[in-house]
Amino acid sequence: MATMKDVAKLAGVSTSTVSHVINKTRFVSDEIAERVNKAAKELNYYAPSALARSFKVNRTKTIGMLVTTSTNPFFGEVVKGVERHCYHKGYSLILCNTEGDHQRMHESINTLLQKRVDGLILVCASLEGERFDIFEHYADIPVVVMDWGPMLFTSDKIQDNSLRGGYMAAKHLIDSGHSDIGCITGPLERNQAKMRYNGYLEAMDEAGFIVNPSWVVEADFECEGGYNAFIQLHEKGKLPSALVVANDMMAMGVINAANELGIQIPEQLSIIGYDDIHIAKFISPSLTTIHQPKYRLGQAAVEALLKRLDAPDTFPQVIELEPTLVERKSVRKLGLVG
Repeated sequence: MATMKDVAKLAGVSTSTVSHVINKTRFVSDEIAERVNKAAKELNYYAPSALARSFKVNRTKTIGMLVTTSTNPFFGEVVKGVERHCYHKGYSLILCNTEGDHQRMHESINTLLQKRVDGLILVCASLEGERFDIFEHYADIPVVVMDWGPMLFTSDKIQDNSLRGGYMAAKHLIDSGHSDIGCITGPLERNQAKMRYNGYLEAMDEAGFIVNPSWVVEADFECEGGYNAFIQLHEKGKLPSALVVANDMMAMGVINAANELGIQIPEQLSIIGYDDIHIAKFISPSLTTIHQPKYRLGQAAVEALLKRLDAPDTFPQVIELEPTLVERKSVRKLGLVG
């Protein structure tokens, strides 16, 4: 029976190169990969199955990821970052959606752990403040949580600086000449929404502006929530000159409602969103927003998980990525033409 050493000799490469080609654990040029695959075929060499390798090295080269189903493409863009980085590192990704079902969330975590994934990435708002006894039985499985609040289990955490982002959004409107500024928040029991709202309040306080409570409406991070929030805001009477909207999906709902009501954006109402989802630059008017590094969030989650696998006893880390402002067409600079 041919061995990896035999394949390496025939292909004129090292055994480590043969391993990288067969297991897809590192980039190898097409020319070398072709030589290795040709030699393996000639020698009838068959690599050990993924399952057999997993028993030998005690790893399955798979990562489990749990995501709350949402119409928000933000999650898809994060998953893309996770999946691509898994591929480059030679890992497979098993993705589970909770569909907003609490029981399904627990069952999905249990299923992923039973499949012997090497680690878990959790992107699920309903996890916040949740205790999972099952993790005590899988203490050697590293967990990375993305972007939510305090956890009652040990995990590394990847998050954007939502407080800074909310501040930047309101500050941009203030710097554009606005003082009557409202806010459509996400659900304030969630850490992200609360921090973005606190950032808005901080910028308003710093500028010496009073927040009109009638211009603050809590919504649900979805398009329909933004639409309904703006209708509610409009029914209260006088509108602010500008709105901080806590994510782009709600901002699109606001723009839709404003158009139906004959309110021109940005001429009569300026809007700034949050997330910078791909579609934000293609709506009309194109949306000024706070950019979250979604691909980098996914990449950082995988890197943190692999680092934890190599150094399981290190103290849990919090990795915070900084937001940036993306200026487009939905904010009017007062005192200027256009």
